[in-house]
Amino acid sequence: MYPSWKKYAAEFIGTLVLVLIGCGSAATAGGELGYLGIAFAFGLSIVAMAYVIGPISGCHINPAVSLAMLIRRKMSGKEFIGYVIAQTAGAVAGSVLLYAIIHSTGLPVTGLGQNGFGEGYGIGITAGMAFIVEIVLTFIFIYVILGVTSDSANSHVAGLVIGLSLVLVHILGIGLTGTSVNPARSFGPAILLGGEALAELWVFIVAPLIGAVMAAIVYRLLNVGKDA
Repeated sequence: MYPSWKKYAAEFIGTLVLVLIGCGSAATAGGELGYLGIAFAFGLSIVAMAYVIGPISGCHINPAVSLAMLIRRKMSGKEFIGYVIAQTAGAVAGSVLLYAIIHSTGLPVTGLGQNGFGEGYGIGITAGMAFIVEIVLTFIFIYVILGVTSDSANSHVAGLVIGLSLVLVHILGIGLTGTSVNPARSFGPAILLGGEALAELWVFIVAPLIGAVMAAIVYRLLNVGKDA
């Protein structure tokens, strides 16, 4: 059992890496990589971190994942708060580093891989549809996580499965909302950019949390015989 500070440090590092690599790929090479390349940048970040910090903290690096684990009684309320603070700080740190990299070129920093919706973003879906999309995509992502982590026999492949499931939801979601499914991932870029990104942030905080709650409830109802 690792002490709490090590778990929080691991969550900070993991979320920093996710934001730097995932959002950084979208912001600096999105046109060259395309949706699939960006999706794999996010997913492979999870895979890499899962095998290095997973044994320490479980590699949540996402408040929605931590909320689902709290509901499933896999962590305490105090630990949940510590995780969310560490994840949010890591996301901000990753965004600051990405901002500094882009700013060093002398170009204006207009994008940090932020989430969004409406005219001029992706295919231009409405706020209401963006809210629904984020609930659904988060539900899928969290439900996979709960399933693959429920059996210790899956420990060797869990990181790969979770990373690929993040790729999966990104393939659809990038053209719609940029794919959040992670309030911390959305918070970091939005807080630095401000403006429209910050005004729309509420969708990418509230909707993923709702999706996580729904996934935890459905998992409990459908898998109660396997994992009471």
